[in-house]
Amino acid sequence: MKRLALVGMPNTGKSTFFNRVTGASARVGNWPGVTVDLLATRILLGGDMVELVDLPGIYDLHGFADDERIVRHFLEHTRVDLVAVVLNAAQIDRQLTLALQLRDMGVPCVLLLNMSDEARQLGISIDTAAMARDLGLPVALMAAKHGHGHAEAMALLTRALATAKAADPEALRARLAADDRIETDAAAVLKGSVVIPERLPAHLTDRIDRVLLHPWLGLPLFFAVMLLLFQGVFWLGEPLQDALERGFEALRAAALQPLLAFLPAAVQGFLLDGVYAGVVTVAAFVPLIILFFLFMAVVEDSGYLSRAAFLTDALMARLGLDGRSFVMLLMGFGCNVPAAMGTRIMRSRGLRLLTMMVIPVSLCSARLQVFLFLTAAIFTARAAPFVIFSLYVMSFVAALVTAVVFKGRFRNDEPFVLELPPYRLPTLRQIAQRAWLEVQHFLRRATKFIVGGVILVWLLTHLPGGATPGSDATFAGMLGTLFQPVLAPIGIDERLTVALIFGFVAKEVLIGAFAVIFGLEGQALAADLATRMDWVQAYSFMLFTLIYTPCLSTIATLRAEARSAGFATLSVAWSVLLAWLASFAFYQAARHLGY
Repeated sequence: MKRLALVGMPNTGKSTFFNRVTGASARVGNWPGVTVDLLATRILLGGDMVELVDLPGIYDLHGFADDERIVRHFLEHTRVDLVAVVLNAAQIDRQLTLALQLRDMGVPCVLLLNMSDEARQLGISIDTAAMARDLGLPVALMAAKHGHGHAEAMALLTRALATAKAADPEALRARLAADDRIETDAAAVLKGSVVIPERLPAHLTDRIDRVLLHPWLGLPLFFAVMLLLFQGVFWLGEPLQDALERGFEALRAAALQPLLAFLPAAVQGFLLDGVYAGVVTVAAFVPLIILFFLFMAVVEDSGYLSRAAFLTDALMARLGLDGRSFVMLLMGFGCNVPAAMGTRIMRSRGLRLLTMMVIPVSLCSARLQVFLFLTAAIFTARAAPFVIFSLYVMSFVAALVTAVVFKGRFRNDEPFVLELPPYRLPTLRQIAQRAWLEVQHFLRRATKFIVGGVILVWLLTHLPGGATPGSDATFAGMLGTLFQPVLAPIGIDERLTVALIFGFVAKEVLIGAFAVIFGLEGQALAADLATRMDWVQAYSFMLFTLIYTPCLSTIATLRAEARSAGFATLSVAWSVLLAWLASFAFYQAARHLGY
């Protein structure tokens, strides 16, 4: 089987092209370093089955960051029949050297100039025929986001792959040192084929940046945008969530209960009050999750998060971090795992480790489900968005405290360089694809962790035989009693303690655990919790859940990325300690003030 590799600088649209060609869901974001591992799939190209590989973004093959090493190692040790070099047509004068470097090493190449629409808007015209002649490579213009030039690009790849001779990895290793003349060659090619205006015309990006990158207004505006995002999630999501819960309740009453009536009471309880109640309670939050990531896709793909990194770099530098660390912290809002993997773009090991120490306190989508549920149950609809927003602020505060504590241990001397992309309006296809990707991730985790966790909670709350379900005599009650001396000072009772224990596996299990522990689901569960917890207890519980130990997947990723079990252990121990101290300070202060 032939192999086609996509190579290009960060933020040139490689993953967008990969997704359009394959229908896959590679993560796409508008900042450097999103693709940090190899993505591969098989496609039919010109009647032949071809393996298409999306490589991480690189600036050249002599870089020292982990993602650059991945590309170099891949080319040095893997047979590649054709490399599609994806460049930003609007920045062709700065990016062409990568194509020349690959060409001079004897790699069979095709040049795909993406973002041709942006190049036209900037007055840049490219004569692809002249460039192909000067380079000795096939060249095509395209705009992967909109699908413009897609058919032509695919036809070009088909023709090139049919005649290409696979590169010899051993020969590539021998040639990697000989690329001194690339800059001169690039200048000669650009002079003969590209016309760039003396001064690029005034662009909307500059006018927007005068406001959004204002030294005093920039950060307040960013947090205002995030607050509006949460307002929109609640305003649109709560009616959808209520309708879904009513549908699940009707399904249980009309179909499941009659269908399972012949079974013993214990088995009915296990299936309805255990499995079904737990899964339904979690599934009811799918509309809120979809809306959250629809809105976040707009913020991410627009280029705004790169601005957030720029705005926070001065503060981050004082903490031993940089603007990229802030971007990874924001990426952790989706999931801590890819955020930890994203640190591979950092060359300094100290910076990587310190960034990975702060990522686990990011308010990930799994924690968000728990907070949305408790906030809707305990707080008013007017207060709920501000409660969620405050938890995001506390997430940042926890990250800053962590950085201050550990910056002396993990030192960084790497300069921060980040290219600000132009503002882009993501297409509906990109937004929908991102939301669907997150829902798929949620459903996969539901299959792996939530169902198993809910079943285990049900067993612990009903065993040993003869014990009253949910009582202190059950295994769950024993566990809750064991940890009460530690968690009682922060307002967490025995039943909530059991839920927290299972949250160590995956935070989504918490909501299902509530349903099983209290024997209720949906609005009935929310109403019952509202009678058992006041707002101080609820907020203390959410604050502890926000900071305490990340899920098992994140811990495994931290160990693998740091190549150190000791580092992963330190991260878990610190997060549990910080969570307890933060919740203790809040809970005791609130009670002292009479709340």
